[in-house]
This record gives sequence, structure tokens and C-alpha cells, in this order.
Amino acid sequence: MLLSTAYFPPVQWFALAARDMQASLEACERYQKQSYRNRCYILAGDGVQMLQVPVVHKADMSIREVLVDYSTPWVVRTERALDTAYENAAFYEYYRDGLFEILDAQPERLWDLNLRLIQWCFDRLHLTCAIEPTTSFTAPDTVADDYRFQVHPKHPDTVMKDLGLDRPYYQVFRDRMGGFTPGLSILDLLFNEGPDAVDFLCP
Repeated sequence: MLLSTAYFPPVQWFALAARDMQASLEACERYQKQSYRNRCYILAGDGVQMLQVPVVHKADMSIREVLVDYSTPWVVRTERALDTAYENAAFYEYYRDGLFEILDAQPERLWDLNLRLIQWCFDRLHLTCAIEPTTSFTAPDTVADDYRFQVHPKHPDTVMKDLGLDRPYYQVFRDRMGGFTPGLSILDLLFNEGPDAVDFLCP
């Protein structure tokens, strides 16, 4: 399984990782804009909201070299957005402090921030998935189970349907939104379903 790094990855990213319980994380690619590498999507009272990590990068910079830009108070804005969106979610209070501790630590590099958040999510999901960084870049479409470019906010995917997991879970604002909203960050599943989130990923 080959995946790209991601900031609070979407549910389908974790569904893929949980399928084999091991994954290679692309560590040798160039940074790509407008991808899950530095953004995620949550469900707020007024609809889907994007949370983004500002970064400092140069052309052809490796993903592991990209710096997080803390010159703006994006961490505070992110924490406030999560508080507003999930204060009524059943398990938000249970997870909040541990999650904010990672954000408040302000890791220097995007790669390190993402890796800490991904591992935090695996721990909360009670998944012992092995994540190993790649040591060289593999050209697209040359290996099986390559999802580096398929799981992308600009390109709708069929991952959940292909895995037989295309079904709803509880969401705080489901009635206001007129039903279930798919494709959100793993945080949406965790905050709403808590320990039962793993049953959604591994039925």
C-alpha cells in the first residue's frame, strides 16, 4: 500500500491503511499544492470547512523539507474551528486535549506534524498499522495499490465503495446538511463515533 502524507487524512485514507495494516508513506516526492498534504475537511454548522496548514517551500522541494509557517495564528484558528464544529460531538471532549497538545507543540516541518497526527489517530483507533517512509520515488502506475494521487480533494474517488465501506456514520449536523456528508477528515469519524470508529473502518 503506497500513500501520500496527509494532514488529518480523510476517512478513506485510514480505510486503505487499515486494510493491510501496513503502508509505505511517500517520502521522496516533491511537495504538491492543493492536496491533502496540508489540508483537511471537517463538517461545521454551515457546511464543509477546510482547515489548512500554511507552509514555506521552494520549487522542487522534497516533501520532507517543507516547513510549517507559524507567522500567522493558524493553530489558534484551527483549534477554535474544531471547538465550534465538534463541541457537541459525543467524544470530542475526550480527544481534544491530546490533539491540541500536538498542534501547540508546533513541529517545524510538515512531514513531522503529519506523522505525529497520523500516529495519534492510529492510537485512538487502536490500529497497529505499520507506516514506513519510502527510500526512493516510484513512478505513478508502476506498482499495485498506489493511492498517492487517487486520494485527492480535487478528484472524487471510489475508495470507500470499492472497500465495501460506502455507508454513513453519525454526524452532529447531519439533519442540517440534509443527510450524511462523506469524504471528511478522520477527525469527523473519531469525534462522532469514538472507540466505535474502528468498527466503521474494519467491519
